[in-house]
Amino acid sequence: MNYDEFLLKIFNLTGIDLSLYKEKQMKRRIDSFIANNNCQSYDIFYDRLTKDIRVYKEFLKYITINVTEFFRNFDQWMILKNEILPKIIKKNMRIWSAACSTGEEAYSLAMIISDFIDLNQVNIIATDIDDAVLEKAKKGIYSNKSIEKIPKEYLKYFSCYNDNNYIISEELRKNIVFKKHNLLLDKFPENTDLIVCRNVLIYFNDKAKEDIYKKFYLSLSNEGILFVGSTEQIIFPFKYNFAPLKTFFYKKISK
Repeated sequence: MNYDEFLLKIFNLTGIDLSLYKEKQMKRRIDSFIANNNCQSYDIFYDRLTKDIRVYKEFLKYITINVTEFFRNFDQWMILKNEILPKIIKKNMRIWSAACSTGEEAYSLAMIISDFIDLNQVNIIATDIDDAVLEKAKKGIYSNKSIEKIPKEYLKYFSCYNDNNYIISEELRKNIVFKKHNLLLDKFPENTDLIVCRNVLIYFNDKAKEDIYKKFYLSLSNEGILFVGSTEQIIFPFKYNFAPLKTFFYKKISK
């Protein structure tokens, strides 16, 4: 089979439409993974995927590109804390951390929000397409190294789990709902006041990004805020009815 036929089979098998990712980048990643698994063709590799659950899980983890850290691009999080949240924080606020990976971003969000309001007075959901990373996020266990850059005032939310790991406090864990969600296929949450989706749209092609921007618009409440990653500035945001608020922050323009 050729590459396009392989992508169709992967879609039928997993529900993940890899044709909506940037082709050259995704094809290079897939071809590398196949070669590293000593398969000589898409046919041979696909057959192995359907028979070897370990390879199947490794492949899913590999193609969904789970790269994250606490307070990634710290200055942007401080803009959220000091300039954005004071204007929009409220009881029953609805917050969505989309493509949350292993949870660092969602927990960073919760830590900052806790400076303004009790977490049990807001609704935070965090979603990802990968079951394995969601399980890790729910457990909230992170390595010593991964918390090195966390501001001192937030270290109170971590306690020692074992010699090499820390665990997030129950206060944070119990106030975030982690769910499986496919940005390309599934229905988006409604009436969301803040969407944080960072460092994932960069992997999608233009058609997929346009569709997601439109769905983010519909997902947001009136004048809701979208927070994107440091390489994901929206070109012509008014095309999608967003107004630039700060660099990497966009406000929904109500029609």
